[in-house]
Amino acid sequence: ATFIDIGAYSSKPGADFVSEDEELARILPIITRVLKEFPEALLSIDTFRSRVAKECIQMGAALINDISAGKLDDTMLNTVADLHVPYIMMHMRGTPQTMQKDPKYTNLFEEMEAFFVERIAKADSFDIKDIVLDVGIGFGKSLEDNLSLIHHLAHFKKLHKDILIGASRKSMIDKVSSSSVEERLPGTLTIHLKAYENGACIIRTHDVKEHVQAFKVHQAIATQL
Repeated sequence: ATFIDIGAYSSKPGADFVSEDEELARILPIITRVLKEFPEALLSIDTFRSRVAKECIQMGAALINDISAGKLDDTMLNTVADLHVPYIMMHMRGTPQTMQKDPKYTNLFEEMEAFFVERIAKADSFDIKDIVLDVGIGFGKSLEDNLSLIHHLAHFKKLHKDILIGASRKSMIDKVSSSSVEERLPGTLTIHLKAYENGACIIRTHDVKEHVQAFKVHQAIATQL
């Protein structure tokens, strides 16, 4: 893995609320342990709270992965700017507790593009330049929305930012082909390879070894074209 993403607040649909103190109590010891064993590791911190982001970066983490793009903590962008670290901003409608309650869009791509344009402009106002976009597969979106996003991911390349995709073992795979979480690696690989073909350059996954093999083979084939 190029970097390791660590979070202490589940963002799956309907996830329980976790206090800020509890989130820190969970995540800081893990950062300490990982960096002690693997001091060269680059750690990404999955949080939407500026205090958590700040303390984790001060402990040695390298970038911030925010599912809310700064909308759930008014001080997040200012904190990221002060820390001078890369920032992953994701599109999500609502919160993890509400996002999957009948999500509907008039025009999915227009609304998401407007969201990212506004968020990028806001980040620019804090002089944050190193930005990655995550379209938020499964975050306030129907199965059809998720499939369409993967198929037309190149739409967001016009924003001139790196694109991250993260569909690892997600329920959309079960909706296409009935499967338990443990059985969803083939579907995950299919989604991620397609997303890569359509413009994604960062893949967030649980199954690193399998993805490295799949992408090496995919790239070997591509060099023959």
